[in-house]
Amino acid sequence: MNLEARRLVFYGLFVAIGLIYSMRLFYMQVVDDKWKERAAEVSQKKLEIKPPRGIIFDRNHKKVVSNQTFYNLMFIENNIEDLDTHAFAQLLNVPDSFIPYRFNEIRRKLDRRTRSKITGNDTVVNDYRGYSSYAFLTQLTQDEISRIAPRLSRFKGFYEQSISMRNYPYPYGGNIFGYLNEIRYKELKADPVFYNQGDYVGRTGLENYYEKELRGRKGVHYIIKSARGGIVETYAGGALDTAAEQGPPLTLGLDIDLQAYGEKLMVNKKGCIVAIEPSTGEILSLVSAPSYDPNIMVGSRKIKENYKKLVNDSLKPLFARPLQAEYPPGSIFKLVQALVGLQEGVITEHTGFPCTKSMVGCHNHPNAQNIQDAVKMSCNPYFYYEVKRIIQQGKDKSIFKDAAQGLDLWEKYMNSFGLGIKLGTDIYGIRSGVIPNRAFYNRWYGEYRWAFSTIRSNSIGQGEVKVTPLQMANLAAIIANRGYYYTPHFVKSIGDDGPKEEYLERHNTMVEAKHFEPVIEGMRRVIEEAGGTARGAFIDGITMAGKTGTAQNPHGKDHSVFIAFAPIDNPKIAIAVFVENAGFGGTWAAPIASLMIEKYLRGEITNAHKEERILEANLLE
Repeated sequence: MNLEARRLVFYGLFVAIGLIYSMRLFYMQVVDDKWKERAAEVSQKKLEIKPPRGIIFDRNHKKVVSNQTFYNLMFIENNIEDLDTHAFAQLLNVPDSFIPYRFNEIRRKLDRRTRSKITGNDTVVNDYRGYSSYAFLTQLTQDEISRIAPRLSRFKGFYEQSISMRNYPYPYGGNIFGYLNEIRYKELKADPVFYNQGDYVGRTGLENYYEKELRGRKGVHYIIKSARGGIVETYAGGALDTAAEQGPPLTLGLDIDLQAYGEKLMVNKKGCIVAIEPSTGEILSLVSAPSYDPNIMVGSRKIKENYKKLVNDSLKPLFARPLQAEYPPGSIFKLVQALVGLQEGVITEHTGFPCTKSMVGCHNHPNAQNIQDAVKMSCNPYFYYEVKRIIQQGKDKSIFKDAAQGLDLWEKYMNSFGLGIKLGTDIYGIRSGVIPNRAFYNRWYGEYRWAFSTIRSNSIGQGEVKVTPLQMANLAAIIANRGYYYTPHFVKSIGDDGPKEEYLERHNTMVEAKHFEPVIEGMRRVIEEAGGTARGAFIDGITMAGKTGTAQNPHGKDHSVFIAFAPIDNPKIAIAVFVENAGFGGTWAAPIASLMIEKYLRGEITNAHKEERILEANLLE
């Protein structure tokens, strides 16, 4: 081979080797993530700094959710050297077998199964990384970590990390605040930038709904490590470090003292209380009875111990009745029917109907000569005749088609009052209730095979109508406002920014303001005049508007219902009370509502006998 040929071979080999190295470098740096991760691990270490969660205050700036410090025992497997499992188990005060079990458990949590689109077979993918940090033990107390930390240097690869857990200064509002629990795999994969295995996230309530706000912004501290894992110096002099920022405080419309009082009133009772400030839509109190102390759900140890007890409790303390229970509204629904009838012009405030018990059952009282007395006496036949005029307006010769058109119109009115739709409250798990419409009855009876006579029970809040207690309280707020509402919500301010924009939007009903006055006068008579159904709700010196309901219960004793607002001319509070299996609305729900109203407006109770009767009552027996 001549010199020129040798030179060409040499150049060819040189170019080929260069291409091979270039391609390999490209693959390692661009295509294969594990080499980027390995390079970062060798050259520098990113220490994440988790901020404490945002604090939550009530409307009077009382701290209702705060933080307390616990510790996690962390490890990085690649840094572990010659672990003496027996000595380590003695330090942690656990059996020797726990050490390998815990390592395997951590790996299992990060396993996930994927199904091949080609073979259909399952494959286990493990996201565990030996150079990443994981929590070996979580939620150690100050005493526990103080015993472990002095000897922890003997066990390379392990270190302690402080974490922030929740504390509830008041043992109330468990269904409102929710709780934190360890992150699930799907949640971890949805946001791997912020979360790590072992982190805690809001599981229910406000902790869940406002998770992204409350969690804050994590910080990062970069360090350069030696080949043996020792810290050499901060990377770039700390120029790339970022400070952790605590989540902004949340200020609620909730009054924690009113919440506490409501939960005390509802001891030994099933049901709920919802109180709203009509002018803003801020929720003042949301009581679900029976309730539970939120402190029993702090940390995985307590959650494991108490969650099963709460789930298996026959009284369902984890069931948020104000948001999720759908009840027949009973006679409080007559208020909406009256307003729709006035707006449609099928009645005036002076319209009277006979109390014809043969049409629909009723208690004994004089015939209602006007809408005010119909509301005061809660006359069933009155609203039977009135709602029939709404549904059967004679717009079609066929009574079936006429009823379908009437029900379409009626449904629109109901939706404008926030009924049959989900209120966009800032907590998950809300239900919409049921406002039966044309499609609903077509499924039941067939198209054009039903008329008002088929669905007449809806006129008095029975039949197929269902509402949530939150919707009941919002109805009271709508009437207090003479025709509009702001979506009920808990948070009045996120930091200094006020509530979310959607809670500043005013929602108008389809009923003009002028039609509310005669109905409100009837609600005043319910409480303040002889023959009214809620005389037990009377508060000397506070003019209140209210309406009782007795909701039929096919599974047992009827439910006691009451809605109200006060003061009548400048409403500060609107309220709904629902007591399951307690009978007539005026007997239990009405006095409970009046105690809540007086407590909020005056800060004290003037009728000690009424308060004592409610506090001592056991309606579960």
